Amino acid sequence: MRVTTASLVSASLLLGHASAALPPIIMKGTKFFYENGTQFYVKGVAYQQDSAAGGASTGSNKYADPLANAEACKRDVPLLKALKTNTIRTYAVDPNGDHDACMKLLDAAGIYVISDLSEPSLSINRDDPLWDVDLFKRYTGVVDNLSKYSNVIGFFAGNEVTNNATNTPASAYVKAAVRDTKSYIKKNVNRWMGVGYAANDDPEIRAEIAHYFNCGEQSDAIDYWGYNIYEWCGKSTIKDSGYDKQVEFFRDYSVPVFFAEYGCNLPNGANDRIWEETTALYSKEMTDVISGGIVYMYFQEENDYGLVSVKGSSASTMKNYDALQTRMASIAPTSTEMDSYKPTNSPAACPPIAKDWAVKGGSLPPTPDASLCDCMFSSLSCIPADDLAPKAFGGVFGFICEKPELCVGINGNTTSGVYGAYSMCSARQKLGFVLDQYYQAQNSASDACDFKGQATLQKNGGAQSKCSAALSSASSANAIAATATSAEGAGGAATSSNAAAAPGQMKGLFVLGDVVVGLYVVVAMGVGAGMVLL
Repeated sequence: MRVTTASLVSASLLLGHASAALPPIIMKGTKFFYENGTQFYVKGVAYQQDSAAGGASTGSNKYADPLANAEACKRDVPLLKALKTNTIRTYAVDPNGDHDACMKLLDAAGIYVISDLSEPSLSINRDDPLWDVDLFKRYTGVVDNLSKYSNVIGFFAGNEVTNNATNTPASAYVKAAVRDTKSYIKKNVNRWMGVGYAANDDPEIRAEIAHYFNCGEQSDAIDYWGYNIYEWCGKSTIKDSGYDKQVEFFRDYSVPVFFAEYGCNLPNGANDRIWEETTALYSKEMTDVISGGIVYMYFQEENDYGLVSVKGSSASTMKNYDALQTRMASIAPTSTEMDSYKPTNSPAACPPIAKDWAVKGGSLPPTPDASLCDCMFSSLSCIPADDLAPKAFGGVFGFICEKPELCVGINGNTTSGVYGAYSMCSARQKLGFVLDQYYQAQNSASDACDFKGQATLQKNGGAQSKCSAALSSASSANAIAATATSAEGAGGAATSSNAAAAPGQMKGLFVLGDVVVGLYVVVAMGVGAGMVLL
């Protein structure tokens, strides 16, 4: 174990203060480049405490923003620089945080940032996915905060959200997030910043998910693909680890590919890692296709993947830090000049619906639109009572949505690619929509907007003139969705014997098309309000 010294910190910081801002990284075809045309390879380290490997949960909704802790950055950036790190990955940052000090230190050390856009309590849930106004606000907030720093390469819209064949519908919602974040960047940022996806290596769906995020309109598709891959453990080879198969699979991919996490800690824990895979990753056998990788991870924690042991204000490097430092010092990947590089790869074809893939290509959930949701809610006659607690929403949803036609406007079906216009609204707004649908279906009967005091008539309910065009468009979209849903039902789509949730039950299920739709019920323990759709 080697302890950092004051001289290392001082020398690094003094050198950094003399440095100019880093030039932005740009993408061309399957490669990254500096603005001067020199190829850029990701030489990264995951940098965030309490972030589990491989998309696993730490069991906590709290997070510590690593880019808002100036003292920690002063302690750690010199150690990252000494590893020849040129990129860090962060998993959750505060969109309202002050990142100036850390970003300046990173910039001075020649280090770029790729950050995940979500945070533990506000992310796309693989089992109950949705893409709504709250998530969109979170994602664009991170973009707004970090886009002013030239050393931000881009973002991940999701990290292993779909991680096996049972939760492939979640990918539609992540791709919608990719589409909308890319569009937001294009409109609001005057330089390229990428939006990608970080995936695990599940053998059942590895091909489908990689093709899905790359297929179709490229304004909807990822800018780069990140792989969380832990297949090379200890002594191995490119062939034995399966790295050769990754290279062959992505040889025809049309956007850059890099390892978003790597660094298997088997068989003897983090400190015995010898980093043979790092040498392989930057060898000619891989660099034609793979643009580097991000080591998991900087901090030594209970999961035993660390390079550095941190206690309070002090940091001590571990044996595997030294091993990685030696490896990184010896790599010299072949470089391609941007001007002479002529991309030839084309986007993939979208995977077809199959037993292990329940997402239709070419159709995505709608873009979250807070103003449309507000217009819709203000137009309703029957709405939730002001004092109705979120935990009570499920019972009302369950009762009304026993008639699925009343809930088409808030639901989505990833296999048919049909999504209600209001599926991106808040839980309260969605509840208002279905309450009003029920009320209208009951011919506005005097007792049809009560639900034992859980609903009430809205005074002056009705569309404002500024809302008429948007509401008309949404109504048309919902009519199409209703027609498609009816056609599916008539064609023998799957049905369910599960009863809708009675008041007090946690979740009711009904079937829309051939996908079971989960009615989200907010539980008081901080899951966040929203109706999530599978």
